[in-house]
Amino acid sequence: MLAAEAAFSALQEGSSMDMYWDALRKSWIWEELRLARNYRPAFEYGLLPGLGVSAFEHYVFKGRLPFTLKHGKPDHEATDVAKRHPPIEYPRPDGTLSFDVPTSLHRSNTNHDHDQPPHLRLRDPTVPERVNLPEYAGPESRYCPARVYEYVPDEEGKLKLHINAQNCLHCKACDIKDPKQNIEWTVPEGGGGPGYSIM
Repeated sequence: MLAAEAAFSALQEGSSMDMYWDALRKSWIWEELRLARNYRPAFEYGLLPGLGVSAFEHYVFKGRLPFTLKHGKPDHEATDVAKRHPPIEYPRPDGTLSFDVPTSLHRSNTNHDHDQPPHLRLRDPTVPERVNLPEYAGPESRYCPARVYEYVPDEEGKLKLHINAQNCLHCKACDIKDPKQNIEWTVPEGGGGPGYSIM
């Protein structure tokens, strides 16, 4: 809402979008984020140290430690090459605790106009087949919860990345987690995306 108000003001009054940051810093959101700022980076040191530091910060210091822990590295740099790890065999969805993709997409009420410009773009269209598939075993097909990205064989039987942008839940995992930062997520035209009205 703060971003929308700042954008409206910028369009109507010609003011700067810097007023968004001023409004954000004065809001309850800023204080809440500041109090929780060390929870995630604490786990860089492992599960038990992370739990200990987070509990200490939450219950003793109430989020007011005099320093801020830093993240070790961005998420996309944490993706390791596939040959160093055994493949994971996931159990089939049971329909009670886990669900198949079509059911989950139906429940999210995701909708994008079929003729809108794609909101998921590849900076370099050769990276998926040249780098991601051979080195990382095509991580796009696994980190996306809606199976927007899938490798399908072409006429010659070579696997090619196919993007099902109409399934996108706008989680931005692809923008954050892609090992080569090759996927650019942009706001879709016309406000398409998940509706979550039947969950």
